[in-house]
Amino acid sequence: MTDIIKRNNITILGNGEKTLLFGHGFGCEKNMWRYITPAFEKDYRIVLFDYVGSGGSDLSHYDSSKYSTLDGYKQDVLDIVEALDLKEIIFVGHSVSSMIGLLSVLEKPGLFEKLIMIGPSPCYLNTNDGYKGGFDESDVNDLLEMMEMNFSGWASYMAPIGMHQGKDTIQTKELEQTFNSNNPNMAREFAEATFFSDCRKKLSLSKIPTLIMQCSEDSIVPLEIGEYLNEHLENSIMHVMNAKGHYPHISNPEETIGMIKSYLNDGV
Repeated sequence: MTDIIKRNNITILGNGEKTLLFGHGFGCEKNMWRYITPAFEKDYRIVLFDYVGSGGSDLSHYDSSKYSTLDGYKQDVLDIVEALDLKEIIFVGHSVSSMIGLLSVLEKPGLFEKLIMIGPSPCYLNTNDGYKGGFDESDVNDLLEMMEMNFSGWASYMAPIGMHQGKDTIQTKELEQTFNSNNPNMAREFAEATFFSDCRKKLSLSKIPTLIMQCSEDSIVPLEIGEYLNEHLENSIMHVMNAKGHYPHISNPEETIGMIKSYLNDGV
């Protein structure tokens, strides 16, 4: 039997009865939650992990066919839930992990209590039906080609865009370093699975209470996407953050902490 704790590089913190399960975004790793997790350790059990192919995960378990769609990453989440016997889970997902969390909830709804989405998008592409995801297919193909031809150049290009800061800030450099720490081939395949995913038809199936946290300016996920999600999720509320960029848990951890705590404590 696979050692899931080792495979997904799991860390468990805190002493609470309820579990906060944090899922990182594409190109990221569990360490990127470190600015906000201390605020929750007193009241919650915190589970941090890396998807297979990211961070400190066991890369020997990576399978291109499995991780060619978000279902492979969803299975990572469900394997972790089973291995740790987690219940009453509050899943906190950044970026594409918001949809990975949603897919996990739909498969095992009885194990999840709430879903918190930070910078989520159900579909990143502009489609023929008038939906504006923010990227044309040609844009994504250009990014994928850049990742394949010059991975460090891609990381240097994307980090300031994602962070919404200059390239020489500490936070942008940290993000670039995190991008560069990835296996280039696995990161590219995660990018492809992310940017070509389309979870729009799944939204109406979800009944779980959901918080949508949308940054006021985000070059990856337009504000309209948060509004689209809020309209199509039955049991959701949306808050627009003062934070700018795609990584508010790094750029503005205080606001991120406050918004999550308000939702967990008061439902608003």
